[in-house]
Amino acid sequence: MEFRHLGHSGLIVSEISYGNWLTHGSQVEEDAAKQCVAAALDEGITTFDTADVYAGTKAEEVLGRALKGVRRESLEIFTKVFWPTGPGKNDRGLSRKHITEAIHGSLRRLQTDYVDLYQAHRFDNETPLEETLKTFDDLVRQGKVLYIGVSEWTADQIARALKIADEMGFDRIVSSQPQYSMLWRVIESEVVPLSEKEGIGQIVWSPIGQGVLTGKYLPGQQPPEGSRATDKGGSAMIARFMRDDVLTRVQELKPVASDLGLSMAQLAIAWVLQNQNVSSAIVGASRPEQVRDNVKAAGVKLDESVMGRIDEILGDIVERDPAKTVSPATRP
Repeated sequence: MEFRHLGHSGLIVSEISYGNWLTHGSQVEEDAAKQCVAAALDEGITTFDTADVYAGTKAEEVLGRALKGVRRESLEIFTKVFWPTGPGKNDRGLSRKHITEAIHGSLRRLQTDYVDLYQAHRFDNETPLEETLKTFDDLVRQGKVLYIGVSEWTADQIARALKIADEMGFDRIVSSQPQYSMLWRVIESEVVPLSEKEGIGQIVWSPIGQGVLTGKYLPGQQPPEGSRATDKGGSAMIARFMRDDVLTRVQELKPVASDLGLSMAQLAIAWVLQNQNVSSAIVGASRPEQVRDNVKAAGVKLDESVMGRIDEILGDIVERDPAKTVSPATRP
């Protein structure tokens, strides 16, 4: 495993981090989930990402049990807050009330006294940004949170938060967690330049394009049974990539991976890690062997000719519009 600083902070994270968004507590039975976490630890992954909303809070519980007994200081545990975790009007968003209650729930489920990184899972248009940032800062002062990050925020939203933090003396955002892959590059024109300037690192999710970049989905054919594309929890997100024009171009990447001695998944993960603003790439798994395959992307260097060949193959199917980064206008 290779390691990088999280932005310009002093926190060091594994280049490959393990996430349990669509797996633990929903798609994958707990024994299998624990085997995947054990494989991640065996392969040198130290960074684990989850969120309170995943599997209706069950994902945090599974991760907490899977990591029980592991030396806490050897891990970086990340979670998030924003999406609904209950039926009440205040069981969502980034108000002082919800953030304060949500962190206590997350700590209990994760069986830890603190999280290394606490992330605003979306931007809350119904809460003053000052209130959100002050609450996060209070949690840092209380020792319940070590660092603050955001997920799927626009460059403008991040810049506003940094300005307030500087003016008020709050802890600054150190990370951004966006979707990023060969197919989805919406952060490159605005979020990445701002982040490089301000010392923010990207922890990217879906580097394999919801599994599309493994090449297992073929144009003109039904997706394999039991795959992400057939699961009710994952099919909506993957739908944008399940077009024949996209799937055809992805198949053309197979010779590129083969020439490098990489699997398609390894090529996809290695590609996002070529961006030096990326601190870590999150991978998920339903089987331990997937973890072992994915971690081999750590430390892989792709030269300019390979990067150019990938761009030539994918052409205009790549999504680059920064306006695709969207938070709900009102709390869900």
